Amino acid sequence: MSDFPGVLMLDLMGTTLSREEHDLLQHPQVGGVILFARNIETPAQVCALNAAIRQSRPEILIAVDQEGGRVQRLRQGFTRLPPQLRLQSLFESDAEQALRLSRDLGWLMASEVLAAGFDFSFAPVLDLHTGRSTVIGDRAFASDIDTLVALASAYMEGMHEAGMATTGKHFPGHGSVEADSHLDLPVDERPLDEILRQDLQPFARCLPLLDAVMPAHVLYPAADASCAGFSSYWLQQVLREQLGFKGVIFSDDLVMAAAASAGDMPQRVARALTAGCDMLLVCNDRAAALQALQALDKGQVSPSEKLLSMRGRYQGKDLVSLQTDDRVMDIRQRIGQL
Repeated sequence: MSDFPGVLMLDLMGTTLSREEHDLLQHPQVGGVILFARNIETPAQVCALNAAIRQSRPEILIAVDQEGGRVQRLRQGFTRLPPQLRLQSLFESDAEQALRLSRDLGWLMASEVLAAGFDFSFAPVLDLHTGRSTVIGDRAFASDIDTLVALASAYMEGMHEAGMATTGKHFPGHGSVEADSHLDLPVDERPLDEILRQDLQPFARCLPLLDAVMPAHVLYPAADASCAGFSSYWLQQVLREQLGFKGVIFSDDLVMAAAASAGDMPQRVARALTAGCDMLLVCNDRAAALQALQALDKGQVSPSEKLLSMRGRYQGKDLVSLQTDDRVMDIRQRIGQL
């Protein structure tokens, strides 16, 4: 078995690791696990679950979505983080305080997530807030590119300070479409130069701080006939060649409705890999995950060593000690004043 993770990231059913799941994690093409709210009850329970996953497969990556606001899987016993958009109004009145708080929020989120045994959270959202996308909504930092870049950069500096790799999503921008890609195929009909001048800019300008990128399951007909996550134009030509990105590319969940535009599960796997994805997410559908593994076996896909960069590097306090940490208590007080 390889010393670095396989290509597929999948999910678990409950709050403990079942024998069947333990066996599934031994598959060489499994490289990651993502936990959802159903997998998490208390800090002690999730720490034990992550420890069991690590014992089962030491080199595996363990991820979670812990953005803040409505996308926050770790709740009981963890800081209730605000939605990122709240920072925009603070930035307008006191930019210095907003940047300090954004960095501290990135550090606090990352510290708690790492202390619970995860490697990383899929964060931050770099989509522009345009008022069009309800699925993005207040998950975005700002409606203005300069403000978004400043706040997101500070947030990622905080994540790095804690020892967590960053993942910018949803490249090249999900904020300008109304449809929710979990339920439908969003189509951005704007001219390509407008997308490149606006939505792409947060990714381009934050690139030095990005360890990973997650493309959007959004179709941009002016650029390509495939969604960004299946598009070599977006992932190879724009992200890799024009922007010079050398980090990890994660697919968004290949079970999402918008991903069906790429065909059945084996076709989605093949097209995402061909486009340039390094790790594929297949969640909330075990049959689909097994189909993906079958397709990966047939294709004899080799995992990317880039994935090692996503491993957590936390050297801070444990979860219990964080609760009474002076910096943590100060940040929580400032959250309450937002």
